[in-house]
Amino acid sequence: MNIMVIDGQGGRMGKSIVEQMKKNFPEDEIIAIGTNSIATAAMLKAGADAGATGENPAIVGSRTADLIIGPMGIVIADSLMGEITPRMAVAIGQSGAKKLLLPVNRCQHYVVGCRDLPLGEYVRMAVEEVRKIKEEGL
Repeated sequence: MNIMVIDGQGGRMGKSIVEQMKKNFPEDEIIAIGTNSIATAAMLKAGADAGATGENPAIVGSRTADLIIGPMGIVIADSLMGEITPRMAVAIGQSGAKKLLLPVNRCQHYVVGCRDLPLGEYVRMAVEEVRKIKEEGL
């Protein structure tokens, strides 16, 4: 499976996701897309198979990914303090890939009904969801 992890800011969420995906699904290819070089470097250091930075890699990667994982802001233009461009949000949103969006109640975006959990718990839940997706045959 081709898993694309997208993150911005300091890349802390992306780093945690990459670490757990590589630990639980070492056979899958993990592509790290950072909205900035710091986020990309953090995800590469965490074990991503490849990485790139910026708008165009997010757009191109969205075409071939089987699964896209990141904070919910990756599908909302101007999220992550402006790091998600409208073109990125559209490409990710229109991608045929399944998307796992982790709720982050920041930048004026809130998910009603979601509990405020530690990042590690959201990452654990994402791992379990990937496991279910794989069992269903993606």
